[in-house]
Amino acid sequence: MTDSAPTSSALPATIPETIEDALAMLERGNYVADRALATTLYLSLRMGRPLFLEGEAGTGKTEIAKVLSAVLDRPLVRLQCYEGLDVASAVYEWNYARQMIEIRLAEAQGSVDREKLAGDVFSEQFMIARPLLQALQPGPEGRMPVLLIDELDRTDEPFEAYLLEVLSDFQITIPEVGTRKAPEPPIVIVTSNRTREIHDALKRRCLYHWVGYPDAKRELEIVMRKVPGCDRRLAQQIVAFIQELRQVDLFKLPGIAETLDWTQALTYLNAMSLDPATIDDTLGVILKYQDDIARMQGSEAAGILRKVQAELAGVGV
Repeated sequence: MTDSAPTSSALPATIPETIEDALAMLERGNYVADRALATTLYLSLRMGRPLFLEGEAGTGKTEIAKVLSAVLDRPLVRLQCYEGLDVASAVYEWNYARQMIEIRLAEAQGSVDREKLAGDVFSEQFMIARPLLQALQPGPEGRMPVLLIDELDRTDEPFEAYLLEVLSDFQITIPEVGTRKAPEPPIVIVTSNRTREIHDALKRRCLYHWVGYPDAKRELEIVMRKVPGCDRRLAQQIVAFIQELRQVDLFKLPGIAETLDWTQALTYLNAMSLDPATIDDTLGVILKYQDDIARMQGSEAAGILRKVQAELAGVGV
């Protein structure tokens, strides 16, 4: 969660030496984390092991990689996963246009040593590095990147198996040119929304943390940090409503991202407090399926609001 993360030039480029340092590092990146997450992140950085973050969409998993890139002053290399992702898109591919030009030039010069030419055109100068290969090389300042493998659950099992060498040995074997190994391990963050189970072989190569929905206190702190212009009383109502909404059996529960979007939307609407009409009009900000919206509109949402108002009145809000 780095909407207002500080510039990297003013920040140290060393990994934290204690759990408290890890918490402070996330704090500098404007990320509100609990101690369990900071502990797992600290161990991942100190041990040089990939960090596997699993949880519902919108709970802040991807943002952790962005924060690490900013506060540690390292380039961020992001591999956005999708169904059908292959080696050419994720690792490397050959620059076929340049290869054809090289072949034509060699033919124009007369005699061609086919074996030598084949070796020349399948050398690294004709290779286009994609995210996984890029992440094994130091950035412009000489620092190893932060590699974000985002939403791994969207890919298929063969690609997942391909990652085992990368995540265990931080190297990639390319048939034409050999093995390329990172001079030192990059920081690796792997995320999954758990639309399918990831194989144990991959999980064993990582440290694991489940990123769940925050409690009301932490979610309120996130809202006040990310939408600083929001009235605190309105923010308390929003957080309490979202917390109650997550107890309903919906197709897709709202994450922290939806809480922030709703807060910002209500701020744009100059809302001073929640009311049934405003909730009904803006449910599309926090719910993304029509069946969920239809279920909550009207009496359901109004009932949650009454409960929230009574609870907040009981604690003097």
